[in-house]
Amino acid sequence: KRVCAHAAAVVHCLSNSTGESAMAGAAPHVMVLPFPAQGHVTPLMELSHRLVDHGLRVTFVCTEPIRKLLLDALADDKKALDGIRLVSVPDGLADGDSHRDLGKVLAGVLGRVPGYVEELIRETEASGENKVQWLVADATMACCFQVARNLGVRVASVCPSSAACLVTSLRIPQLIHDGFFDDKGFPKRHGTFELAPGMPPLRPTQMTWNIDGALEGRRAAFELAFGIAQVTDLAEIVMCKSFHEAETGAFELCPDIMPIGPLFADQELRKPVGQFWPEDASCLEWLDAQPEGSVVYVAFGSFTIFDPRQFRELAEGLELTGRPFLWVVRPDFTSGGLSKAWFDEFQKRVAGIGMIVSWCPQQQVRTRCTAKNCSIMSCVLGSSHDLHAISTDMQVLAHPAVACFVSHCGWNSTMEGVRNGVPIVCWPYFSDQFANQNYICDIWRTGLDVTHGDDGVVTKEEVKAKLERLTGDKGIAERARMLRDAARKSVNEGGSSYENFKRFVDLLTE
Repeated sequence: KRVCAHAAAVVHCLSNSTGESAMAGAAPHVMVLPFPAQGHVTPLMELSHRLVDHGLRVTFVCTEPIRKLLLDALADDKKALDGIRLVSVPDGLADGDSHRDLGKVLAGVLGRVPGYVEELIRETEASGENKVQWLVADATMACCFQVARNLGVRVASVCPSSAACLVTSLRIPQLIHDGFFDDKGFPKRHGTFELAPGMPPLRPTQMTWNIDGALEGRRAAFELAFGIAQVTDLAEIVMCKSFHEAETGAFELCPDIMPIGPLFADQELRKPVGQFWPEDASCLEWLDAQPEGSVVYVAFGSFTIFDPRQFRELAEGLELTGRPFLWVVRPDFTSGGLSKAWFDEFQKRVAGIGMIVSWCPQQQVRTRCTAKNCSIMSCVLGSSHDLHAISTDMQVLAHPAVACFVSHCGWNSTMEGVRNGVPIVCWPYFSDQFANQNYICDIWRTGLDVTHGDDGVVTKEEVKAKLERLTGDKGIAERARMLRDAARKSVNEGGSSYENFKRFVDLLTE
């Protein structure tokens, strides 16, 4: 069978035989299941490392394309997943379907992945492996919870997004009843609404299931979000990657949700956390050479796409600030049509003050592509799509040279900014990022949002103005430091997230 054969092959190459034999007799076997996207794989991989550190046996389940990315990124360092077995299932997409088409990805997850997970659980037990006792799954994968329970596997749910995002999904039936949406998730009211004091105000047109593309994709997105409403019925414990002081209103509204964040794999941040691109080391010198509190760090996650005009406005806005900047530009960050001649000229103008890098997770620095004869922009402009080596060595957002963060406001990025006390310029793209922006700008007051013109474009003048205002606001800086201290206290011994994580481990091992 396809699932069993693939899983067996991957298990064979990534198992740590010494560690597994030592634990095989008694260690509870936990199957960890993220949604197949970078922002979901990373926190679930962080969690997996923590579970291994507590003596549990972890099988990490991802889709086949994600598995390939993870293995390519690890290159010859597969021992870095010590104690974690990496297995894969098909993603449910038809041959030729694009993995950038979120609607098709969602439809594949809903329609086929639960069956693949069921088969994997059965085959794992039939092969002589220890019985899977727990499915520790992304809340977005709630469609798989029932099949696990049917096989006698206990379920724990982890939301890699904010508690507010999870609470909103849990409240979808009530929101439909109250007339905010129809039964297909389409808005019936305008304006904003608030679920509870202290929670970010929401717009019906900016919900997590409002995605671009075909109507079928939007329906799949709503079905997936609606399915999260069942997690409290099917999971014995529901957790989220947040901390109590950050989202007091959400936790008061749903006190059964346990915050265990901010998550990290290990204190030294050396363990791989499921990044999709390979790593290498070469740019510490640049960051180390910058004055303290001077660098603008710019990163928009794994999904945001800018058209050429917006790309140029952002580039020229960074140039106008006169500040050093570290800008993450994915190979697929632009929608096409960006002039190579223009960008070559831009690079010449900012040489020595700006560093443009490829994929760069917040936890670790990655810099220039090390492939022979390749500049980052050859990838961005579409002439190269190979997985090139990208350098990494230390935390970006924890570096003393970093002054502020221009972000899409994904929850992983938001939590990394919070944990390091870095003020944020908010530039959300879709999904829960708008609610996260509201947390940053309106509730925590640790950042500022950008203003779009009538044509939808954020101008270079706006970029410059917001960065100057943010870096000069001592009140924002002080509030960011206070929230940082609360985040760190929560994960230290005796903190609320620390104690909640202990309770979670105790449940898994009882």
